[in-house]
Amino acid sequence: MNKTKSFPLSWDLRLRIASEVAGALSYLHSAAAIPIYHRDIKSTNILLDEKYRAKVSDFGISRSISEDQTHLTTKVQGTFGYLDPEYFQSSQFTDKSDVYSFGVVLVELLTGEKPILPPRLEECRSLASHFILSMEENRLFDILDSRVRKEGGKEEILAVANLANRCLDLNGKKRPTMREIVIALDQD
Repeated sequence: MNKTKSFPLSWDLRLRIASEVAGALSYLHSAAAIPIYHRDIKSTNILLDEKYRAKVSDFGISRSISEDQTHLTTKVQGTFGYLDPEYFQSSQFTDKSDVYSFGVVLVELLTGEKPILPPRLEECRSLASHFILSMEENRLFDILDSRVRKEGGKEEILAVANLANRCLDLNGKKRPTMREIVIALDQD
């Protein structure tokens, strides 16, 4: 899913990728016989097949949980830039930690940027923080990928951006579930 000049992702394809990944994570969290937390959702763990259908890969640090568990207390693992700040501070990984990481992927799809921004004069090096600040300051359209601005409808872009913003809420309890994300993406 990495942005390259040889394969610019259309807006419709970005939405389909987001929807397919959300569907896979929703299945892992709530429809699998034993719920599974992926624990390393990132763009490089999303593979595209020959028809550009998204496949979630690399389950190396994923964990299944019993139905009565709400979280895993583990040594913090994952990829910087995608890690849920709540998990980083508490060592308690929940389904909402995967939601946070998915939110970063959504922001990547919107902006075409990597999760860690190159050094700039701005205070934000994290794409998530930069995105949240841009939303708060009504500068979303300044940071969007040019193809997203050109091909996406304003209301559709805003709906996806608001969904990403909810996924990145610092309070995990306020984040949507993956099932709610699937429903929201299917409405767009």
